[in-house]
Amino acid sequence: MTTQAQFDTSGGPVRPSRRGVLAGIGAVAGAFSFGFGIPTPGRAIAQGAATPEVNAWVVIQPDETVVIRIARAEMGQGSLTGLAQLVAEELECDWDKVRFELVKPGENRRRDRVWRDLSTGGSRAIRGSHDYVRMGGAAARAMLVQAAAQGWGVAPGTCTVAKGVITHGASGRSTTYGAVAAAANRITPPASVTLKDPKDWTIAGQPLKRLDTLDKLDGSLVYGMDFSMPGMLVAVPKACPVHGGKLTSFDAAAVSGMRGVRHVLRVDDETVAVVADTFWRAKTALDALPIVWDEGPGAQVSSETIAASLREGLSADTPFIGNRTGDAKALLGRASRVIEADYSFPYQNHAPMEVLAATVRWTPERCDVWGPTQVAEAALATVATAAGLPAEACEVHNMRIGGSFGRRLSTDYMRMGVLIARQVPGTPVKMMWTREEDMAQGRFHPVTQCRLRASLDAQGDVEALHMRISGQSIATFAYPGLITANGDPLVFQGLVPGGAEMAIGYTIPNLLIDHAMRNPHIRPGAWRGVNLNQNAVYLECFIDELAHAAGADPLAFRRKLMANHPKHLAVLEAAAAGIGWGTAPAPGVHRGLAQIMGFGSYVAAAAEVSVTGGVLKIHRIVAATDPGHVVNPQQVEAQIAGSFVYGLSAMLHGECTVKDGRIEQQNFDTYNVMRLDEMPVVEVITIPSGGFWGGVGEPTIAVAAPAVLNALFAATGKRVRNLPLKNTDLRSSS
Repeated sequence: MTTQAQFDTSGGPVRPSRRGVLAGIGAVAGAFSFGFGIPTPGRAIAQGAATPEVNAWVVIQPDETVVIRIARAEMGQGSLTGLAQLVAEELECDWDKVRFELVKPGENRRRDRVWRDLSTGGSRAIRGSHDYVRMGGAAARAMLVQAAAQGWGVAPGTCTVAKGVITHGASGRSTTYGAVAAAANRITPPASVTLKDPKDWTIAGQPLKRLDTLDKLDGSLVYGMDFSMPGMLVAVPKACPVHGGKLTSFDAAAVSGMRGVRHVLRVDDETVAVVADTFWRAKTALDALPIVWDEGPGAQVSSETIAASLREGLSADTPFIGNRTGDAKALLGRASRVIEADYSFPYQNHAPMEVLAATVRWTPERCDVWGPTQVAEAALATVATAAGLPAEACEVHNMRIGGSFGRRLSTDYMRMGVLIARQVPGTPVKMMWTREEDMAQGRFHPVTQCRLRASLDAQGDVEALHMRISGQSIATFAYPGLITANGDPLVFQGLVPGGAEMAIGYTIPNLLIDHAMRNPHIRPGAWRGVNLNQNAVYLECFIDELAHAAGADPLAFRRKLMANHPKHLAVLEAAAAGIGWGTAPAPGVHRGLAQIMGFGSYVAAAAEVSVTGGVLKIHRIVAATDPGHVVNPQQVEAQIAGSFVYGLSAMLHGECTVKDGRIEQQNFDTYNVMRLDEMPVVEVITIPSGGFWGGVGEPTIAVAAPAVLNALFAATGKRVRNLPLKNTDLRSSS
């Protein structure tokens, strides 16, 4: 098995290149019926448009091309194709004729948000909109059939559809979607629709090739950082390298005469920018620009001072409780044997290949922005505020994204681009960050530490567990409305008592999971997998420690704790079976396990590793996932393998350190990523059990590191509790 994907752009099925086990599409009793409320036709459907729009989701052109509107962001994860499959399934069109079109937030606003939520994060693109996009396809099909039936003077129920051809069996007449699309636009949308049972899917659920591959392969795809317009200038900004610091002054005269330089501008209280006719000339001038910063108190902060603050939090009092059963503190206080371990997880940078960029054209009457974002509607609001214009005078022309991993959930770069363009009215200005600025001004995966204390009874069962997390709150900085009396709920991802999103997979009679909030000045953000990443490392590695202390097999030890968590256990058992747990591995090869639930899905991994001369080799990882439903098996496999690249890169190399208040890692020479020869074979097992919709790209990343770390202990006897591994000598054991 390999992790190499097959690429083909013809649109037909393709066999996955990694192992896929698709164990049914879920037990669903009958078809689904939904009430389908449609906004008023004049707003929700562009009646009389030159392009025959059937409804907001479906445009069918006279040549039978089917354009499916996509409201969520595409950043390489494949949601664009998956969403199109769901619409096409209910539409019953010819997949070979399907194309796509991205929705703009201004248009969504003008049409009473007919496309609903445009944001893409938390693995929600498909699971957050599967129902209503399917309704959109089903409604369009009903309208097309009714239009044909009216033309023939027959009842719609006597007509059938296959691949975009409508047939009246009794008379033998048939027509195509393209021929009746304009008439269908005038049909009143149905009040309700019946959706297919997933077991009857023929387009959804299939490993169809992606719709967005060809322009990547032939180089015609234009990303935000590549976008160009006639007469465009390029702005390169620089903000205070210490977060929270201010711009005191700069000497514009020192660079104003340099070739190509048009403007040297104060952007806001902490940012200066050079505007020139090319990127390189703007960057060269910016590098030469004398700048004075007021770095503020953050300049006194270092990785060491942050770590000391977090260590203090490990034993401090805190009111923030994420999960509590029984009285863990009391039992641990009188236990004769307590197992204790401290772990830590460092700052991580998103570091997408496409740096942050946005092209803006501002006039006193209108502001247009061309650029990629994960939150198009929030970006539009940011643009309108920065532009000093009403929202209806602004538009964000959303573009496909060259990697994001959560960074473009923030709209700071859009704001910056508009503030620059306002000072160059009427001229399109591409605001583009350098790689160094992109990495210095990130929204970093938060730094945390964790102290775990547990006691075992005479039979080796867990009596009590106290898990104290100390560290940064993403919500405090980015989403303050989420903060409650129990603090930041994002901190406890994968550890909460139950529910459909982040439930812990173990039953422990006395359990306490709490958080000591410590917020350094470094700005945090949602990094792919968010807090599920470190929580999986902390919990799954410590469960392995407890199994070792009890003298138990790690899988058998977990089974006893997971009797009340059958879906968690099912994926763990699948991963263990896939790796051959219980059978002897190759000489020198050792195995480890991990499981967790996050973003609505149950995930597990089993890893095989060896260590020779202090060098770790990850041979193979088997990943098992239950996301409820699988829309495109090939994309699920690619997402899982890709998430392991990201998670293992962080485990092996990823670390952002702070010196004099600023992030030290400014480029890939100091912020390393996994190389091809380090990547293990990834085998994917999908076991969709139905009845719910979970994510894929974010939950699966979390089990990669702990599975490998547990295998590493089996190989060396050494517990690695502080990441990344590059800082650990694997030649010795502890």
